[in-house]
Amino acid sequence: MVSSHRPVPNKTRKQQYLSLSPSDSVLKDDDVELDFSDVFGPLPEEAGDVSFDEPAVIYTRSHSLVGPSSIGSHSFKLSKLTLRETEDSVDLVECLENEFSGGDEVDSERSPEGELVVKVPGVVGLDDFEVMKVVGKGAFGKVYQVRMKETSEIYAMKVMRKDKIMEKNHAEYMKAERDILTKIDHPFIVQLKYSFQTKYRLYLVLDFINGGHLFFQLYHQGLFREDLARVYTAEIISAVSHLHEKGIMHRDLKPENILMDVDGHVMLTDFGLAKEFEENTRSNSMCGTTEYMAPEIVRGKGHDKAADWWSVGILLYEMLTGKPPFMGSRGKIEQKIIKDKIKLPQFLSSEAHALLKGLLQKEPERRLGSGPSGAEEIKGHKWFKGMNWKKLEAREVKPSFKPEISGRQCIANFDKCWTEMSVLDSPANSPSSDPKVNPFTNFTYVRPPPSFLQQSTTTL
Repeated sequence: MVSSHRPVPNKTRKQQYLSLSPSDSVLKDDDVELDFSDVFGPLPEEAGDVSFDEPAVIYTRSHSLVGPSSIGSHSFKLSKLTLRETEDSVDLVECLENEFSGGDEVDSERSPEGELVVKVPGVVGLDDFEVMKVVGKGAFGKVYQVRMKETSEIYAMKVMRKDKIMEKNHAEYMKAERDILTKIDHPFIVQLKYSFQTKYRLYLVLDFINGGHLFFQLYHQGLFREDLARVYTAEIISAVSHLHEKGIMHRDLKPENILMDVDGHVMLTDFGLAKEFEENTRSNSMCGTTEYMAPEIVRGKGHDKAADWWSVGILLYEMLTGKPPFMGSRGKIEQKIIKDKIKLPQFLSSEAHALLKGLLQKEPERRLGSGPSGAEEIKGHKWFKGMNWKKLEAREVKPSFKPEISGRQCIANFDKCWTEMSVLDSPANSPSSDPKVNPFTNFTYVRPPPSFLQQSTTTL
């Protein structure tokens, strides 16, 4: 799978809280009202200053145990992708000669340069896009920044190799990712615009969000004050709540799978591990990213949507402290998740302590969000007092931080360890010995335009 390694900076610096306005949420010792030592263990000694050494976890991260996780970006020469990816790789012209596309009738013709162009009538395909940059890499392929030729709109194109998918026996995960994305429409979730396939690859065309991953901003900006973390957490809770209402678990919530848009709002992405579920049923898959894995997943005793709320708690902990509560090797992290109590810094408000205590209950039935009212338990928590959830979901609650973005093509918020990386690709072998067998039937999708009512509401 893919690890999220970051180069260690040449000089040591301090992480400072990120906020454009002073926060009133840092309390004095005598203001801490609640004692959670029974759940989280004793509180550590309070530091005299609210700054911390660079957290070690920022440099080396675990990877998703199942499925892809797109991170980073790097540039490459534009003329190669639609013709051939590298001189060492299989020429895409050869890949397309015996094209099948999920049972759709396929027509092909030669371009003026003699290249084979495959077209599915009435469906968007590879020839409709100009490839601009590489903006991510996952277990099964790459993510590209592309421009749609007809409209000049900028998108992210996730390209996954079928041979790698079949090698790992993950076809069901990839089909589920596409199916789930077609069912989602939420202001804080990246939207699927198109999907299609060639003989050797699957393509998902999504919104291009170029404010960087939340991980990137945590690394470059430092810790988040509670007032800013509150907005981000509320937007994430809103998105996860929408998924659960649709009968979907994300199962891989982490800063690398949360993007930031031009207005500073967070956008949930990467549904490679997402799963549709029915109430009162449990999944037994061992999946996720170790630092964010709920205890019930680690124990292998089955999990449900409550596992997502544990991950939200770990996300909030990392936003407020600069690192997740459990670190070390995979085995040690898993032992700590099951056995260790979580220590909370005293500089956090009592309300933040209470929310973290509720989200990070090791027993899922006791976890905040697992009750009859679901996410409403979390939205009504005192840490969110004063939060107008309707305005939040209308994107009217503005975060105090905005990433620096020079334009819709800007990739400055992706780490240089990716942007300066050379492009290498290996040959894509045939996904099946039987050319008639295609596990990705009915993969093609074009998102319908918003209804008149939605368009009118948006412009009001």
